[in-house]
Amino acid sequence: MSKVNHDQNFDGIAQKFDNNIYGTTKGKIRHELLVDQLLQWLPEDQSLSVFDIGGGTGEMSRVMLQRGHRVLLNDISSETLAIASERLASFEHIQFLNGDLFSESSQQQVAELADCVICHAVLEWTAQPEKVVKKLAAMLKPNGILSLSFFNRDAAIFSNALYGNFDYIEKGLSVKKKVRLNPNNPQSPKTVLSWFSDLGLQVKQTAGVRCFHDYMRDRNHQTEKYQQLLALEKQLGAEEPYKWLGRYFHIIARRDG
Repeated sequence: MSKVNHDQNFDGIAQKFDNNIYGTTKGKIRHELLVDQLLQWLPEDQSLSVFDIGGGTGEMSRVMLQRGHRVLLNDISSETLAIASERLASFEHIQFLNGDLFSESSQQQVAELADCVICHAVLEWTAQPEKVVKKLAAMLKPNGILSLSFFNRDAAIFSNALYGNFDYIEKGLSVKKKVRLNPNNPQSPKTVLSWFSDLGLQVKQTAGVRCFHDYMRDRNHQTEKYQQLLALEKQLGAEEPYKWLGRYFHIIARRDG
């Protein structure tokens, strides 16, 4: 595996990033599945403090705001936050924080711990993902919920094997010419889960995201049979053996009260 020396910043390609994620069925179904899996663990009749870490253009923050929660949306990209600020302008209980949330200056702006910390599709862009998970856990109140999803290295190997990209696999999923929208530090679910033993968190649920979508032989079915596909993903995404093949892996954990 190649060494990643810095966290990815999407300044300069923020709009392209947004279109690539949310303008496709792969982004739409990922978002719907993450929302569905997370909301099962949040109370419906209580306003929560939510940190959306690496929240980009604010799609998950919008979901939380619509449910009456108070949101701190953080990202190191000022351009993605500018898009989010415009899209979420009608909401009152939203705070934007640009920069490394774990820096001393940022920490001074965060006055309290969170009832819910969301960190979706961020780990695979960071240089030290284990340290990131530890810091996310430290932001939670007692009984707080962590929603962590990341690009699945094991599924990436499986997918590339199906396409015959054996040279790419042999090089540790690394290429000389980097594509900025291609995750540069994917993680194995079992490796990430091993980090939770010393965090004071109980893993409540694990699930795959896009366990079937990306493997469909006829790509037209991703659109034409979207609702059937979404239903199957919801039905089997948290089940063995399918969850381990999800292109993203989702962990829901709760801090000990």
